[in-house]
Amino acid sequence: MAEERLVADLVVERLRAWGVPRVFGYSGDGINGLMGALRRAGGDPAFVQARHEENAALMAVGHAKYAGGVGVVTSTQGPGAVHLLNGLYDAKLDHQPVVAIVGQQQTTVLGSEYQQEIDLTSLFKDVAAQYVATVLDPEQAAMVVDRAFRTALATRSPCVVVLPHDVQVQPAPAVPSHEHGVVPTAPQWRAPRVLPTDDDLVEAAAVLNAGERVALLVGQGAKDAGDLVRAVAERLGAGVTTSLLGKPWWDETLPTSCGVMGHLGTTASAWLMDHCDTLLMVGTNDPWTEFYPAPGQARAVQVDIDGRHLGNRYAVEVGLVGDAAETLTALLPLLEEKADQTWRTDVTEQVERWHRIAEERASGDIGAAARPLSPERVVRALTPRLPADAQVSVDVGSVVYWYARHLTLPPGVPAHLSSTLASMGSGLPYGLAAKLQAPDRPVVALVGDGAMQMNGLNELVTVASRWRDWADPRFVVLVLNNQDLAEVTWEQRETEGDPRYDVSQSLPDVPYAAYAELLGLGGIRVERPEEVDDAWDRALAADRPVVIEAVVDPDVPLLPPFPAGEAMLDSFARALDQEDDAEHARALLDLEAEQERRR
Repeated sequence: MAEERLVADLVVERLRAWGVPRVFGYSGDGINGLMGALRRAGGDPAFVQARHEENAALMAVGHAKYAGGVGVVTSTQGPGAVHLLNGLYDAKLDHQPVVAIVGQQQTTVLGSEYQQEIDLTSLFKDVAAQYVATVLDPEQAAMVVDRAFRTALATRSPCVVVLPHDVQVQPAPAVPSHEHGVVPTAPQWRAPRVLPTDDDLVEAAAVLNAGERVALLVGQGAKDAGDLVRAVAERLGAGVTTSLLGKPWWDETLPTSCGVMGHLGTTASAWLMDHCDTLLMVGTNDPWTEFYPAPGQARAVQVDIDGRHLGNRYAVEVGLVGDAAETLTALLPLLEEKADQTWRTDVTEQVERWHRIAEERASGDIGAAARPLSPERVVRALTPRLPADAQVSVDVGSVVYWYARHLTLPPGVPAHLSSTLASMGSGLPYGLAAKLQAPDRPVVALVGDGAMQMNGLNELVTVASRWRDWADPRFVVLVLNNQDLAEVTWEQRETEGDPRYDVSQSLPDVPYAAYAELLGLGGIRVERPEEVDDAWDRALAADRPVVIEAVVDPDVPLLPPFPAGEAMLDSFARALDQEDDAEHARALLDLEAEQERRR
């Protein structure tokens, strides 16, 4: 006898209709009905059990970033729902489509202070500002799910469907009713063509053609327009810098590629922003406003598919609402070839100078001064070894600086991180989402010890439980072990002029490589520069996931590029003067500051 089709089954059918390959989550009584429906669906979509609901939500964000579709996460009510918030805010701030399906207590007990009862609409109303709705009747379920998906895609934001337990297990309507009070629906959404008007394009071209020293700032909105961005940059003789989210979508091997902009950016990017007279921003909302050209220095044009971002970081003269590829395709014929190549030559020289600086910091005299090992040396060694089909995830902390400055990504290699929210602990969940989407591609996750202790160790358990199912078993986790929350330590010195606060900053020394071996994975501990290259080679050739535990120096400074970095030296000095045994950190800071001054 066939099982009765329930509302939960209808919801799962709708997920399948929207092309959802997997649902991330953690079970609980509030979604038992949905779990039953997923079981009956036979793995389409698959259910991926995380170790914690926050990690499941971060996996859903990672799926949206790597796969390009809607990430879906589910949890029970109460504490499970609260745990989702961090991942959903990550989706909101990085503009990723995510749908959360959240259980709720039975409708008959709501308002009674029942166990695990939370007002979920109020809980989610900020993070899911575009759409949060509770399904109160079986006839409503398909409409709410469809609207959540359409809204997530149209607004590039998280949406929430609240599904009370008693509604989940009610019979689903066989055919949608055609009557008053029932809204018909369909699982349909198609991306629009968004293009500025001809007059606006002509005005933008006039600004760009008039510029003598043009710079491009490229963000994640240009991910499908790399060739067009390059064509525009070459025609304008422009230097190119990227936001952190834009880094994977631009070829950093080009001679006019200045690297990442901002506090964690390169000296070449700082020079570019400090000397340009015209700025073209493409698909970026980068928050580091003090690293943009000074107010009034540059005329600016901005391209963004979301008109709310225009002029949001810099006073633009022409704001173009449009898809990056569509807009640049229309703009390119209006741009004039720059006859004078002086600016391009200057940019190229600065890029070459930056490469020398980076090499010196990683492996030259500055890198050699690190004890016992420079984290820059470790990350930089990955560049010539990173497989052309790899996927990269990056956690939050000082490791982001080394990723931004030292890892050059091969064309087509995606790299993602929690950028705007900057949530520690995202590296392993993101990496797992990437691996589950493409199990035949190797994954490299770059993680600090603080993030690894926060939740990376938990999700390493997930890696250990799943790797035998992967066509390519390579999943390399680099853990920079410096027993310090290094980014915050340097922020305390920089922004407050305060010395390092040992009680808040020191981390327990965890044997990360040995822990990986305990789980049946590979573990490699690295303590000397001469061990670095071999560690990467072994890990990337291994027959199972591997943790590389690199014991690195916490005193390697997180110095912003000059001129902004120079203004912070006094604050650094005041803080270090108050610390015991700060001679080593001060010496490394002085070495980098002198290197910047020579530039």
